[in-house]
Amino acid sequence: MYKKYWILSTLALATVVIGFSCGETNSEGITSPIADPVQLVKRGRYLVNAAGCDDCHSPKKMGPHGPEVDSSLRFSGYPAGRPLPAFDTGTAKNWVLFCGDLTASVGPWGTSFSANISSDPTGIGNWTEAQFIRCIREGKWKGLEQGRPLLPPMPWQNFSKLTYEDLRSIYAFLKTTKPVNNTVPQPIPPGGMRPVMK
Repeated sequence: MYKKYWILSTLALATVVIGFSCGETNSEGITSPIADPVQLVKRGRYLVNAAGCDDCHSPKKMGPHGPEVDSSLRFSGYPAGRPLPAFDTGTAKNWVLFCGDLTASVGPWGTSFSANISSDPTGIGNWTEAQFIRCIREGKWKGLEQGRPLLPPMPWQNFSKLTYEDLRSIYAFLKTTKPVNNTVPQPIPPGGMRPVMK
């Protein structure tokens, strides 16, 4: 009888150990239960859609029911070469203003442009998973240790609370997106804001 319990206990322990060893461990020592790349991408797609990443990172076009994501430019950020709409610099000191498709914003920090997060090298195509996680967890541009801080309205402080597994999933999904070549303009500091309208 004891032999039977001993064998069952050993099998149960082995199952737990094997289950944990199949996942991947991050730098925080937390094991990710999603080892299947297909499931990781599916979860990433779900999280990106739920978090509304298209709202700011995808240019829009006018559809029959109002603005809709331009699927040919999905996740490409503010289009390079597009003139910045005119705004009142006085108002921008006290308010946050968005351009019509939400890919650029103006406020007390200056003017910021939504990043290209497509899989193209001008987006996150050359980023490592570690860079992506640092970008979101620490608010660092391109996930570089010495990178400038991410600017508003990017809510990285909220997204930094996502689990390691969630961030891995988002990264895995974004790496499967259509690459869109688009080098987003650099931010404009408050003193250099342009253009002005009356």
